[in-house]
Amino acid sequence: MLNKYLSRVDYSSYEDFYENFEIKVPENFNFAYDVVDEYAKTAPDKVALVWCDETGAEATFTFAQLKEYSDKTANFFKSAGIKRGDPVMLVLKRRYEFWFCILALHKLGAITIPATHLLTSKDIVYRANAADIKMIVSVSEPEVVMHIEDALGKSPSIKYKALVGDSKDGWLDFSSEVDRSSNVFERPTGDQSSQNADISLLYFTSGTTGMPKMVQHDYVYPLGHILTARYWQSVTDGGLHLTVADTGWAKAVWGKIYGQWLAGSAVFVYDYNKFVPKELLQVISKHKVTSFCAPPTMYRFFIKEDLTKFDLSCLKYCAVAGEPLNPEVYNQFYKATGIKLMEGFGQTELTVTLATYPWMEPKPGSMGKPSPGYDIDLLDDEGNSVQDGEEGQIVVRTGRKKPAGMFGGYYRDAALTHSVWHGDIYFTGDVAWRDEDGYYWFVGRSDDVIKSSGYRIGPFEVESALIEHPAVMECAITAVPDEVRGQIVKATVVLTKNYTPGEELVRELQDHVKRVTAPYKYPRIIEFVDELPKTISGKIRRVEIRQTDKDKN
Repeated sequence: MLNKYLSRVDYSSYEDFYENFEIKVPENFNFAYDVVDEYAKTAPDKVALVWCDETGAEATFTFAQLKEYSDKTANFFKSAGIKRGDPVMLVLKRRYEFWFCILALHKLGAITIPATHLLTSKDIVYRANAADIKMIVSVSEPEVVMHIEDALGKSPSIKYKALVGDSKDGWLDFSSEVDRSSNVFERPTGDQSSQNADISLLYFTSGTTGMPKMVQHDYVYPLGHILTARYWQSVTDGGLHLTVADTGWAKAVWGKIYGQWLAGSAVFVYDYNKFVPKELLQVISKHKVTSFCAPPTMYRFFIKEDLTKFDLSCLKYCAVAGEPLNPEVYNQFYKATGIKLMEGFGQTELTVTLATYPWMEPKPGSMGKPSPGYDIDLLDDEGNSVQDGEEGQIVVRTGRKKPAGMFGGYYRDAALTHSVWHGDIYFTGDVAWRDEDGYYWFVGRSDDVIKSSGYRIGPFEVESALIEHPAVMECAITAVPDEVRGQIVKATVVLTKNYTPGEELVRELQDHVKRVTAPYKYPRIIEFVDELPKTISGKIRRVEIRQTDKDKN
């Protein structure tokens, strides 16, 4: 499959890869027809999706079966009035029906809006009206259904709603409707000349201020994730890949559908409500997952387990993203498994932008080097390129070429788009520095960087120092206003077992940071908590910690 879309598949070095990688974008590309249905025709019994949940239920789907189910689902959507360009929200957690729906919506030329099940009615009203959502397909969990129903009165664009799971009055029963639909859905033959530029996905992504932004991706977007899957996650034809992500998060399409299937790998889905490290390790072992991608949070919990109790011999390659990886976690995981964790960086607006690729030796804590097609630079506050060793905001220069998979702007918000993407430069809002070998090192979001007594302190470097101490399970570094220094460093810490909060431990941790990194970076305030606030994708919400501190004062 890759040979159809790449000028070359194999490369001898990172330099060869960066200079010669090229995606061949066909006219009127549609992932559902051109990849999934093509496999159904040429390799119908090839496994596409392996699913299980925490109760022990299991299901496996071939490409032939996915074609059949997506055709039936497309006919169901069509019968409900969904057509090209109509926005449909999917609140499906990790249910395998998500894959039926997204493929069906692609076949219709509709717009898929994946969403988390944690949305409140207020969140749903905002999204429905901002995007004119026409239909919602949701899991049948009572709280999720309650929020959707509460939102309907203020969401006039929503005409249809369907439930996956239990049936309920006033809702279409997704399973029954799909079952009775025809399994024949023909590819439209009318004027499809602009479909590559049509919107296929809308993601609502939250910033540190204001309402969520609507990131729009076109129908070429899946091809951009060849980089993500084949070359960063190193998935293999016939392999089984697990990316830990709820379908409401953009990371799901990074790791659970597009690039993996283009590269010939099956996708593994573990449907669970609560992350239990031991159970996830058992599932990886049982189903013989070959490649794995997860946020650093999960690896931090893995290394606290006795990994010798799990048969991980099937696991050949592991990637990590979402936040920078603490070197201590890298070292402990490598010591236990012999697997080097390969870091990557990107955003909902982009595909994998910087990464440690197979030809590169990892530098623990580094994001790696620029991906092919991405012209990366670091700019200071005046817009000047910085030198190696100096901090600057990561930008993507698009004057020569826009990378395949890069977003098309924020939906219905030209002003917001222009605020981050102008003069052929896209400003990511993330600060980093580059070493003499060309590796990039994350410092923090531009609004996360702490400025104390004239020093600039990145939260990640202090967190990495703290997490080396055996008492620290997790931590988050934030700034607290200070009359003398402007800002001071605060650490919010989750302790490991057998450690008790107290002033003596505070001093021990402060002294530890002073020894491990520059003394001026040590946290002058340490607060012990039972857990850190996180997004559904596992990222620590420092903004919530800052707001809580502000509210206290």
